[in-house]
Amino acid sequence: MSVDVEHGQRLTDVLRDNAETLIDRWVGAVAAQLRGRSTKAELEKDFREFYGVLLPLTASDGADGVDIDISRPEFDEMRSLLEEYSRDRVRAGFSPSETASSVFSLKRAVFELTDDADDPRMVRQVLVFSGLLDTLGLWTFESYARAREEIIREQSEQLLELTTPVVKIWEGVLAVPLVGTLDSARTQVVMEKLLEALVETGSEHAIIDITGVLAVDTQVAQHLLKTVVAARLMGAECIVSGIRPQIAQTIVALGIEFGDIVTKASLADALRHALRPGPGVIG
Repeated sequence: MSVDVEHGQRLTDVLRDNAETLIDRWVGAVAAQLRGRSTKAELEKDFREFYGVLLPLTASDGADGVDIDISRPEFDEMRSLLEEYSRDRVRAGFSPSETASSVFSLKRAVFELTDDADDPRMVRQVLVFSGLLDTLGLWTFESYARAREEIIREQSEQLLELTTPVVKIWEGVLAVPLVGTLDSARTQVVMEKLLEALVETGSEHAIIDITGVLAVDTQVAQHLLKTVVAARLMGAECIVSGIRPQIAQTIVALGIEFGDIVTKASLADALRHALRPGPGVIG
């Protein structure tokens, strides 16, 4: 159902005078698309804020047909709003198309409201407004993609932290039990966390247990060797335990020299070595 649009009336005035009608239709359309995954109250809150920021933009030069450039300062608040909206939608599990279509859906409500308008200027302004929403919808899509990449990166870093624990298993003895696949990024985290823990605890022994590691290549082995050397420079003895037969064969085939680094078959053997009585001490 459309409303009567007076000849010569600006689109901005129509949008302002019929704000409640448009927001209601907009919320209803998007709620139907999302099928209960977001409540009308939540949508209305977001859309009212969006609508309030959008109205002044329709009164700018862009509404009269100038090319829409949302990098301009007057669009700063809108860009920030859409970026926040996109990030929230990523965290809530919505798809990029669902997120962008929330912006596009306002067009239909405006078209329905103005479909009886016979003023050429109004028709032209509606078309420009449609182009503005298209641009904002694309920006929302791009913001969603950036937000998702950032969140995935944050989650990967958090997971990396969780999968490389440094555990104090005895007074003066730290252990880093590694499970899964080792790559350069993970071994770098191992080195950083282990060295930080050595400083914090003042431990004299560190055990790197690779019982659960499936494979070791040259680059990973070099990182482990650097970790051992770095620990030594800080006054701690580093023991590598749990070297599986397949990994031992690979290390030999690659010609990697562990030198005088202490290696043990199991974590228990490594702990026994770390807790052995020192020279001159009767056990």
